[in-house]
Amino acid sequence: MEAGNKIGSSAHPSSLPPPVRGGGSSGTLGGHLARRLVEIGVKDVFSVPGDFNLTLLDHLIAEPELNLIGCCNELNAGYAADGYARAKGVGACVVTFTVGGLSVLNAIAGAYSENLPVICIVGGPNSNDYGTNRILHHTIGLPDFSQELRCFQTITCAQAVVNNLDDAHELIDTAISTALKESKPVYISISCNLPGIPHPTFAREPVPFFLAPKVSNQLGLEAAVEATADFLNKAVKPVLVGGPKLRVAKAQEAFVELANVSGYPIAVMPSGKGLVPEHHPHFIGTYWGAVSTSFCGEIVESADAYVFVGPIFNDYSSVGYSLLINKEKAIMVQPNRVTVGNGPSFGWVFMADFLSALAKKLKRNSTSWENYRRIFIPPGMPLKYADDEPLRVNVLFKHIQEMLSGNSAVIAETGDSWFNCQKLRLPENCGYEFQMQYGSIGWSVGATLGYAQAAKGKRVIACIGDGSFQVTAQDISTMIRCGQRSIIFLINNGGYTIEVEIHDGPYNVIKNWNYSALVDAIHNGEGKCWTAKVQTENELEEAIATATGEKKDSLCFIEVFAHKDDTSKELLEWGSRVSSANSRPPNPQ
Repeated sequence: MEAGNKIGSSAHPSSLPPPVRGGGSSGTLGGHLARRLVEIGVKDVFSVPGDFNLTLLDHLIAEPELNLIGCCNELNAGYAADGYARAKGVGACVVTFTVGGLSVLNAIAGAYSENLPVICIVGGPNSNDYGTNRILHHTIGLPDFSQELRCFQTITCAQAVVNNLDDAHELIDTAISTALKESKPVYISISCNLPGIPHPTFAREPVPFFLAPKVSNQLGLEAAVEATADFLNKAVKPVLVGGPKLRVAKAQEAFVELANVSGYPIAVMPSGKGLVPEHHPHFIGTYWGAVSTSFCGEIVESADAYVFVGPIFNDYSSVGYSLLINKEKAIMVQPNRVTVGNGPSFGWVFMADFLSALAKKLKRNSTSWENYRRIFIPPGMPLKYADDEPLRVNVLFKHIQEMLSGNSAVIAETGDSWFNCQKLRLPENCGYEFQMQYGSIGWSVGATLGYAQAAKGKRVIACIGDGSFQVTAQDISTMIRCGQRSIIFLINNGGYTIEVEIHDGPYNVIKNWNYSALVDAIHNGEGKCWTAKVQTENELEEAIATATGEKKDSLCFIEVFAHKDDTSKELLEWGSRVSSANSRPPNPQ
């Protein structure tokens, strides 16, 4: 390419880097990184500018296929990259050294917990300052630039500190490819004086990655399938349960293949909702121990064999360690390992390979499904009350259920929305996301921004509690700037309801805001945004009609007033059990 003839060979920074060129890689680190992001599927990068990353941002802006989205703070930029990765398969954010890096840390930890490949890029110190005794701004006042790196080492699968052009190409490509292979975040720090300097290693367009597919150990796969088929074919009433690691294993199609062939009823763990097709004829609901979908828990826990595909059993998903699951009856299928009962266990057996091979060996058995059909009673509907009666949360979610289609996606914030959204029956192709493993309140605002930016063909419906919204409210501003048309239901019940049910105290009561007026102030007449306050069912119906009709192309913010004690019955049960688990006394010494 023409730019290649003009590239110098110096690996050392000059005081006057050449101007940024648009269109393709210009033979510079910044151009290479921009093209690499586009190549792997990132079209939008979420950023907060700082003096160490400004030159790099120039190069990202110069890439015509890349859209730079400025966020209000680094935490939300990280949450947005998380939401984007859920919809697109990979996300990216750019922040500045230490003050930005440590601010985005919490969001990157959440992405790590959810197995999301997020490329976290930090503008670092000038390369000449490494190895000196200089003290820089944006640090804690010590001549040690490794504090940020050390923090990221435990929450990313790879780290690259780029302060020399000679190995920059290798470091950047290794980090990005590792994120894709491991489905985890990575950290890339780039010295602020390097992005615009030509170097021979960047002389041509980046060659697309070839990520070698992971292939199961064939002997192990055959042994695992044989042992599992023998176990399940002897069972009288087996069941199939999908978990959150279906995503990282890319095994959703293989799961459905197994469900179709086996005849087993299929359930989903709460953290796996959205990964298992709820329109499947054998879907029976969410298995969540004592707070399972009605009749689902009974069918799963009474089974004589259960196949858990990609499960995570933590204190929340196990309802305070109270699941009635016997290990000797369980097949545990992890992304690269299968364990049958108390043993044997087979390693380097990949989930999708295993499920597809198992489908060919199973005898069809619909006994548990028939049992479910015998005992199943359709759920009741909330009663209609007087027109002026205060709106109840179960009535709100009845109407949200009616809004769902294959062109929508649900984002559920940490809190009672976990439980209410869990009861929504998702139509085919309807998206669903929440952050159960990490459970960081405020996640949903940034995640809604990122998901909506990635999935422009879907209208996002976000359910957010008032306490969570107060943590990250600012990036409603960015949603408006981006012309997004999400519908946000802000549930105003005066506090941290989920915490109340675990352990109550005055710290769970928050200062009330005029939330819709706050959003109006952020809107400030620029862009498309519409707000409403809702206190009765009639007002809710009118607001939804406006949001889906006249204001269908606007960001719609609906503030819903609810009584502080109006919670789902599942939260009441779950909260008491988690409280009991949290308050266990120390074991005797």
